[in-house]
Amino acid sequence: MAEIQVGIEGEGAPAAAEALLEIPGISGSYEVPMQREGTLAAIATIVGIVGGAVALAEQIRKWYQEWHKFHPGKQFDVEIFDPNTGNRILLEEATIEEITEILKSLSK
Repeated sequence: MAEIQVGIEGEGAPAAAEALLEIPGISGSYEVPMQREGTLAAIATIVGIVGGAVALAEQIRKWYQEWHKFHPGKQFDVEIFDPNTGNRILLEEATIEEITEILKSLSK
């Protein structure tokens, strides 16, 4: 079964991962790895989606933008790992189309 991993670094990473997984249509879990000298991080694993990949991609992008808006001045980096190619994309630079393509890998 395909999984999509979303690496989140920055202050509030566990709360951000929890908020990501609360998006309707996304199922998964997250973990907080051992911390390295004050680095805050969480890894969310999306194991399933319900609904259209495009709509969920838009919700993920919205989640990211709102997190930045409500936490100004805090470093917040999100990488999405494509299980098919092994590539990583920064959510800040990702298009809805790129996020959609990665989400479609869950339905294969």
